[in-house]
Amino acid sequence: MIESAADIAPVVAQGLADSATVLQGNESAAGAAGNGGGPAIEQGAAAALGIGLAAIGAGYAERGIGAAAVGALAEDSISTGIGIVLTVLPETLVIFALVALFV
Repeated sequence: MIESAADIAPVVAQGLADSATVLQGNESAAGAAGNGGGPAIEQGAAAALGIGLAAIGAGYAERGIGAAAVGALAEDSISTGIGIVLTVLPETLVIFALVALFV
């Protein structure tokens, strides 16, 4: 389980290294075939990747915010409405990603 940013850094670095290898492989294959190169990833796949990463980021943010909001509600230091707004706020990231997909 990921507990801090330091835990996720090696996973992200490995994923970026793997992506760079795949992208370089696609570019060299396209150039060798005489196609003049092209996008290394299809448009639909890029959109899915963007929305998926936005959803993962929102979920990671909501994990801490939700726990803090519930704790504050238990101590009666904030109202229920503020707790709901703070919990839903990271989901706007996914909504913006979906809007960008259709625009």
